[in-house]
Amino acid sequence: MPSKLMVRIVASVALALANAAHADAQDAVRVALVMPMTGPLAAAGQQVVAGARLYMAENGDSVAGKKIELMVKDDGSSFDLGRRLIQESIVNDKVAILGGGLTGDLMAAAPVITQSRKPTVIMLSSTSTAIDASRYFVRTSCTIAQSTVVIADWARKSGITRVVTLVSDFSPGHEAEASFKARFVGAGAQVAESIRVPLRDPDFAPFLQRALDAKPQALFAFITSAQAGVFAKQFRERGLDKAGIRLIGPGDIADDGLLPNMSDAMLGTMTAHFYSAAHPSPKNLAFTRAYQKLTGERANFMAVSGYDGMHLIYAALRKTGGSTDGDALLAAMKGMAWESPRGPMSIDASTGDVVHNVYIRKIERVQGDLQNVELSTYEAVHDVRTAAAR
Repeated sequence: MPSKLMVRIVASVALALANAAHADAQDAVRVALVMPMTGPLAAAGQQVVAGARLYMAENGDSVAGKKIELMVKDDGSSFDLGRRLIQESIVNDKVAILGGGLTGDLMAAAPVITQSRKPTVIMLSSTSTAIDASRYFVRTSCTIAQSTVVIADWARKSGITRVVTLVSDFSPGHEAEASFKARFVGAGAQVAESIRVPLRDPDFAPFLQRALDAKPQALFAFITSAQAGVFAKQFRERGLDKAGIRLIGPGDIADDGLLPNMSDAMLGTMTAHFYSAAHPSPKNLAFTRAYQKLTGERANFMAVSGYDGMHLIYAALRKTGGSTDGDALLAAMKGMAWESPRGPMSIDASTGDVVHNVYIRKIERVQGDLQNVELSTYEAVHDVRTAAAR
């Protein structure tokens, strides 16, 4: 059964695009988004696609005299299927541009993407090294390290010197653990214990007890956003909050789309992330209202990544005058800068990776709703590897 989000997206976008101006059919530019629309990672893929379609609904389905044909392909949260769908999009569908989702899809398909010279906008994956797999990759999502090093810096500056890390036991969790530890320990602080929990259906209670026994000042957590509500509830049930242990982490544990259904157990959680639905700008207010109208849900960081991904594609086509030459489009994308609902952002001219602000946020109740309230800003944050080379 399709989710209510999917039904609303399809219905709303079909109506919006039916009223948009159309360019000549022979000048169509095909853009394929290969995303997890079903399976355990479906929510992420659906939100990216919703953001991309919202951009098209607002800006029409033509740019630089070319009609944009958006093709959404469901990889079922499977890396093997994702690689095959990317290859089919290039060989059979003759797409000009790809929108990338899962890290596994991108890494597996990188050789054919490079060989075919197809610019690929990474709108979901946050694995830092994914960008290295092909010179035709650019990114509008984020990297894990951008948020983890910022929360490590904030923790150290806030007087926190002893932390336990707790992450989901898969590659993004490992990357979050490693980047946080490197920054935090490098600043002279201590990671008392590093805990990894099963990715699927974990019972956090015994792991939280281990964290409590280690007597840290804070618990750094990186888990899938869908598990954050249960995690926060067990955090309090185990008494970590009463022991004065602060809950900190990157923004995944405080997903804006899920906060309305979470409890007050999340109050006071401190995170670092590149987007908040409560970001106080007119552009973000318009974006969140439009996304709510389109989907019936609150916008989150995956939705804005898809929205900005389509913005980059449209802007690049304008810059090339509608040319779909892969190298010309890639050159147009790299170095591009604009004002996003997230705030100012750009694409690094040398790496193709995203550069944006990262905000320190605290979960508070605002007019009755849980919100990620921004307290301070780290401006123009590069991925830690790029920053080290600068």
